[in-house]
Amino acid sequence: MSVLHESTGVATGRSLLKRVSPALWSFHPLAMPASSRANYRRELLTAATYPFLLTGVETGVVTVLVRNAFDGVVGDTLLNYIVGILAASKALANVVSFLWVRLNQGRDKRAFTISMMWSILVIVVLLAFIPKTSTGLMVFTVGVLLSRAIWSGMITIRSTIWNANYPRAVRARITGKFATVQVIVVGLLGAGMGAAMDWHEDSFRWLFIAGAAVSTIGIWSWSRIRIRGHKALMRAEADDALGRRTSNNPLAMFGILVHDRAFGGYMLCMFVLGTGNLMVAPLLAIVVKERFGMGYFGGMLATSTIPMLMMPVLIPLWSRLLSHWHVVKFRTIHAWVFALANVMFLVASLLVNPTLLFLAAMVQGIAFGGGALAWTLGHLDFAPPNRASQYMGVHVTLTGVRGLFAPFIAVGLYQLLEHGTEGAGSWVFGLSAVLSGLGGIGFLILTMRMHLPEKHRDEPIEITPPSRTGN
Repeated sequence: MSVLHESTGVATGRSLLKRVSPALWSFHPLAMPASSRANYRRELLTAATYPFLLTGVETGVVTVLVRNAFDGVVGDTLLNYIVGILAASKALANVVSFLWVRLNQGRDKRAFTISMMWSILVIVVLLAFIPKTSTGLMVFTVGVLLSRAIWSGMITIRSTIWNANYPRAVRARITGKFATVQVIVVGLLGAGMGAAMDWHEDSFRWLFIAGAAVSTIGIWSWSRIRIRGHKALMRAEADDALGRRTSNNPLAMFGILVHDRAFGGYMLCMFVLGTGNLMVAPLLAIVVKERFGMGYFGGMLATSTIPMLMMPVLIPLWSRLLSHWHVVKFRTIHAWVFALANVMFLVASLLVNPTLLFLAAMVQGIAFGGGALAWTLGHLDFAPPNRASQYMGVHVTLTGVRGLFAPFIAVGLYQLLEHGTEGAGSWVFGLSAVLSGLGGIGFLILTMRMHLPEKHRDEPIEITPPSRTGN
């Protein structure tokens, strides 16, 4: 009888939660398909705890940390370029994604990703002891780049796991929950770190160590993930001759772009949009210090906390759109949100208006919410199941290629314009807005050339070749 009462009480509690807070209920494992609940529960715990480690090397946090903590250690121009490197660290790391695809081809994906998670933990703990010297700055930068490189591999392989574990109809909704939890944790931790560093500049050291300790919970939870059809997937990868060739040779990976013309067109538009977006990150970290005179807390609010906390606001809408629309059609709307944010950053920087700056960060966060889903899942609208890692490898490698130049063009143009007229560097935000808009136009053109239904379909999408006149 007591067991009956207990189960009835639990059921009543769940029913009450579902009625009182549908938003919170939507995160409950019982709100997910029965076949996905166990893995969802484990990944949700990882999404809530592993970011305690990742926050220390998150772009918006680390750029503000370095621009302020190492101010005066080296010259402003060199420091700004290092900020550019750190702002590009997430993208730069993706250049080596083909190595992760090769190393993981046909191998145990759970064991491989666990080893990567532990490696990042060791690096972040070591970063906590880096001295504030010019040599320390270089070592710190290398450490961040290395940790981001390892995490890029984690992202590449994780998408394959998601493809195996979660049905297409609910994949965006489930992974959207993970993204929501992760960005909320990172956003709050970023603000907390900024406040702590305004109080004591070296507080990041013990925060890094404490974050590493909490993240071990996430690693343990991830180790309990079960991958559906794992052995069959590994055999299919091992038998995929084309997959082995593309994994062995980074140049051969781009043969995918030739054979799959729809995916090639998508990657071209993404390259234009992504270049504009990658130019913004270093500019923000620089202008909040040089134009707005903000410290750690204000800087991290603009570059990390506000965008991160805004991401979940529209993630449910973005996930519904992505569940029903092909990713190319999805991007025809999504790209223009980035363009709007970049225009707002331009005006805010020209007027030195903190309120508009924070509003622009909110719009950017809304765009990031859609980007977190589409960037991770978009290639799955093109890739066969046993080639998902190769497609993701091409995607993240191209992201790394634009990371090799976009942030440095932004910093170089900023320095050049500022040398002529103080405040003129803000116009680089305008260039970013133009590129974002061109990306949006490209997606619209690609949508018209692809035979896309009103709702998503799983059959391969054919692209109509352009005429010889280019019209």
